[in-house]
Amino acid sequence: MSFKHIALALALSSLSVPALAASCPKDMKRVDAALETASLSEADLTKVKKLRADGEKLHNEGKHTESVEALHEALDILGVKEMK
Repeated sequence: MSFKHIALALALSSLSVPALAASCPKDMKRVDAALETASLSEADLTKVKKLRADGEKLHNEGKHTESVEALHEALDILGVKEMK
């Protein structure tokens, strides 16, 4: 792989981090909104709240990929469909 290819790959990968960083707060708001009307078992409610808290913590630590994964797991449990 040439230096140009490596530089291009690094440049492109750096573009995805801000996009993920911006989606974390939106996903947190989606979890919060869904929790207001959620009808979940106590176990699922506890898990969703933990995933929500983990997502915010990871976001604040700059771990946006992990944050999005946690928040999307919470949204899956809540039955919220992916936004298109």
